[in-house]
Amino acid sequence: MSQATLPGTEIPPTAAPQPARVPVRAGWRVALLAGLGGVAVLLAVLAVSLGSVRIPVPDVVRAILGEPTETASWAFIVTEIRIPRALTGLLAGAALGVAGLKMQTLFRNPLADPHLLGVNAGASFGVSLVLLGGGSALTGGVALSTMEGLGTVTAAALGAAAVMAVMLLVAALIRSTVIVIVIGVMVNAFVLAMVDMLVYYAQPEAVKTFTDWSAGSFQSVTWQALPVLAGMVLAGLLLAVLSVKRLNLFLLGEGYAESLGVSVRAFRWTLMAGAALLAGAVTAHAGPIAFLGIAAPHLARGLLRTADHRYLIPGAAVLGATIAVAASILSQLPGSEAVLPLNTTLALLGAPVVTWVLVRLGRGGRGLEV
Repeated sequence: MSQATLPGTEIPPTAAPQPARVPVRAGWRVALLAGLGGVAVLLAVLAVSLGSVRIPVPDVVRAILGEPTETASWAFIVTEIRIPRALTGLLAGAALGVAGLKMQTLFRNPLADPHLLGVNAGASFGVSLVLLGGGSALTGGVALSTMEGLGTVTAAALGAAAVMAVMLLVAALIRSTVIVIVIGVMVNAFVLAMVDMLVYYAQPEAVKTFTDWSAGSFQSVTWQALPVLAGMVLAGLLLAVLSVKRLNLFLLGEGYAESLGVSVRAFRWTLMAGAALLAGAVTAHAGPIAFLGIAAPHLARGLLRTADHRYLIPGAAVLGATIAVAASILSQLPGSEAVLPLNTTLALLGAPVVTWVLVRLGRGGRGLEV
């Protein structure tokens, strides 16, 4: 006779606690995500209000509604400069946070980020050809015909796509994830070496322009460019949401995922393509943005206390957006005409997180599990 049939051992339906606990825990995480989303929206409002010229929130609302503001120029500043910049920060932060999460899960590496895909290196090479090639002694002062006349956004997108095509081909041909990572590092080093050569031989004025682009900025995205950026980011986020179940299976290893019917090689290719779409869209429009891809996923794991991608994907998106907008506010130095490079402020916010990751990694902490 089994234990379940012994007298007095039956468990009444009302005594089973597990079904009641799951909704409570899930509800807590959903509430936390909603609260983090509220913080991101609040910071976006502050980003529109604060800057070299402080605009009161009531006037911000009037400008959005098309009503007169206390100062006539405020309406233009709000609608044409600050709102696109805040929306770009939200989109870029969400995209890079989710892209970093996907890379860390795919490579099972807590320090993986979209840079491993060669997106930033490819974009930098494309922009360097446009900004540096025409006046470079290396090219004889003649712009390369294939890149001549292209804007930085188009050049960055083409450069990122070219390098990503190589990495996706590698991912399709090679089964070992470790070898894919190593090849990615080598491709990055080779492409960045070509960028350094162009920088070395370029004119000082062109080098300064390229350096400014490399520092990252949300200010260059206009209303005309926003629909393109938003469409690419939303498409990439949708791909991530549709991959939740397979991402969770990858947490247990590629062998386990494959035993349950997942085509590891095909899914790895899809995962890299989705992450490249997210990172490439942001890099093309805002320049190479650092730290977000590493910091946001680890903050999401720490706050939500789970490895379930049903919560981590929205968590990484919201936290990435929050960090990006906070860095944008800090870079504007409210009340001052000076503007800090975006990557500088992101380093101030992100470096402590990365340091925490390294310390926990060295101590073998469970907080680094991906």
